[in-house]
Amino acid sequence: MPPCVLVIFGGAGDLSHRKLLPALYNLALDGELPEHAAVVAFSMEDLTDDSYRQFARTGIEQFSRRPLDEQHWNSFAPLLHYVRGNFTEAATFQALRARLEELDGKFGTEGNRVFYFAIPPAFIDDCLGALRGVGMIKPAETAPFTRVVVEKPIGHDLASAREINGRLARYLDESQIFRIDHYLGKETVENLLVLRFANAVFEPLWSAHFIDHVQITVAEEEGVGTRAAYYDHAGALRDMVQSHLLQVLCMIAMEAPRTTAADAIRDAKLDVLRSLKPLEADEISRFVVRGQYGEGLIASEKVGAYRREEHIAPESTTETFVALRCFIENWRWAGVPFYLRTGKRMPTRASEISIYFKSVPRILFNTPPHPPLETNVLVLRIQPDEGLALNIISKLPGAEVRLAPVKVNFHYATASPEAYETLLRDVITGDQTLFMRRDTVEAAWQFVQNILDAWAEAPSEPPIYAAGSWGPIESALMIAADGRAWRTP
Repeated sequence: MPPCVLVIFGGAGDLSHRKLLPALYNLALDGELPEHAAVVAFSMEDLTDDSYRQFARTGIEQFSRRPLDEQHWNSFAPLLHYVRGNFTEAATFQALRARLEELDGKFGTEGNRVFYFAIPPAFIDDCLGALRGVGMIKPAETAPFTRVVVEKPIGHDLASAREINGRLARYLDESQIFRIDHYLGKETVENLLVLRFANAVFEPLWSAHFIDHVQITVAEEEGVGTRAAYYDHAGALRDMVQSHLLQVLCMIAMEAPRTTAADAIRDAKLDVLRSLKPLEADEISRFVVRGQYGEGLIASEKVGAYRREEHIAPESTTETFVALRCFIENWRWAGVPFYLRTGKRMPTRASEISIYFKSVPRILFNTPPHPPLETNVLVLRIQPDEGLALNIISKLPGAEVRLAPVKVNFHYATASPEAYETLLRDVITGDQTLFMRRDTVEAAWQFVQNILDAWAEAPSEPPIYAAGSWGPIESALMIAADGRAWRTP
């Protein structure tokens, strides 16, 4: 692995505390940090190196997938450093540069930099301008390298996404930009490529000839929590569909890439987004369902309505649930509906992809007047129980021919790395496979924009669904109109 210093803008914030620092600690445990590496947090809080290390320790103790080990902590803690600064004051960037050059000498990091922007998007342009102003952004394809990590959301609509991407392009080459979506670091999402293209049993069946429909569900038990201020301006469509769900859709539906190189895979994903049939206004009213959670029960405990959450306006019409039907207009998927749904305050936390195969003919073992046999379903579980299951029809033991569905279940035997561990490792090595390219981000927004425009032109109150339910009844009716039903995780 190349030597480098990872600079976290907003390094004393919640994302660093809960995700980034625990991920870096686990990478260190696995020996997957560079031999010559350092971490610098750049933030406005009044901290020192020692107090920042204590901040990191509490985050690791609370949120690491593996418990803190004193011996490993004692070797990891000296890598952590802190620089107090303001994102809009150029003078503090001079101090940052001086500290980084000092660490280059101490740790042998050779001037290589990864700048992670764990800050609101409004500050990114100021930070990039200041970094360039003090000579800390190097040209692409030169040594030492400069890489920049940008968290989603990339904009709140197509126009703002284009604006943000344009600003990034003023300072950086596309090869230096890593737009991070932690969902793409999930082990099962990564394994989709292997499942499809390394197994002869699946790829020949992966088309409209054999697949009836596909369901993608991302259900969350929790409410908006500490993200209320952001979420009330975003909603489920922007927060989950535009990024997570469409990216997973691309992994399921893409053609075989030319190679396993990053741009070949990202080209294949882009083709899927460009093949999505745009939803017209009349289709949006029939095949896009929104909802907002009301009060209800989660795990037998009463929870309040969205409009009662702290920092949420009592008259808010922000959706916390979206379900939609879409089609991919290409030879492989012509006529196969893809049903996507996501929501907060669902009965359980579950992210899964369900591939429903076409039914066998109503002859032989599937003859009337008996009810139709259940169809074969391949379920890919992304979280929390990562693995896959295949429902097949089997004969029950005995002389009489009796058929019943049997589930073939596969679980990952060991705990998978957290998504941020995978993604941080890839940034350091320069692998952009799991990161979104500019054209992919904008193509996803292009599809979602039609829905946003239709909602803006005809604003309405979202249906209220009870917390602990699977969303508004309109969602069940939408898929039932096609003679299908949502699978319950």
